[in-house]
Amino acid sequence: MTPPRESATRLGVLVRHNALLMLREPGPLLSRMILPLVFMTLLRPLYLSAQGSTAGTEQAVVGTLVTFSLLALSISGNAILTERLGRTWDRLRGTPLRPAELLLGKAVPVLTALLAQQLLIVGFGVCVFGLRVPHPFLLPAVLLSWSCTLLALGALLGVLVRTMGELSAAYDIGGMLLSSVGGALVPLGVLPAWVAEVAPVSPGYWAAHGLRAALAGDARTAAVACGTLLGVAVVCAALASVRLQGRSGRVVAL
Repeated sequence: MTPPRESATRLGVLVRHNALLMLREPGPLLSRMILPLVFMTLLRPLYLSAQGSTAGTEQAVVGTLVTFSLLALSISGNAILTERLGRTWDRLRGTPLRPAELLLGKAVPVLTALLAQQLLIVGFGVCVFGLRVPHPFLLPAVLLSWSCTLLALGALLGVLVRTMGELSAAYDIGGMLLSSVGGALVPLGVLPAWVAEVAPVSPGYWAAHGLRAALAGDARTAAVACGTLLGVAVVCAALASVRLQGRSGRVVAL
């Protein structure tokens, strides 16, 4: 059994290493920070004309947050795939690293980036568009649950795909599909009835559902959404961890 101090030391080294890798190529990260603000500014008038001031502003912020955070799956998946393509994974086979430590070392910098993106969108909505957040303690719980789900989904994509092209197709098509079906871009009430029936299958639905509940102060609904999102995160993280280890439990080449 690995001593906790030794495991923590290895984890700290991995976190610093992965943070540096992310900061060396800040382009994707910056685009995921700036584009949502432009998108929200341009589309908010459409939501206002259709839903009114309060509901329209909420729809613009929630829809933008869910849609662009799903597209940020690329950050999580790319963090893993880049090292796979660089054959770093093969070197890790000869180290005492556990799959859980490897995934966690990747997760901490990406989680920080995801939370920063979402807080920036919410903060922009509050400061520029007057979004009301009367229950500020519910919102961070939903954002954290949603970020954990995105991390796990991105990690699973990162260990399954083989090329950057496959990863790009997965998060572009998958991200837009999950956000659209989940009612992020367009309210479910104006979509065909069958979309509302299949919407709960999408994690994006639970993210949008939870965010709206948090803004309305509905703690029970927000808790259900958080629980569902965390359940999806646990399943995806477990599948990614299994993919990373062989029969002996050691990290394998992918």
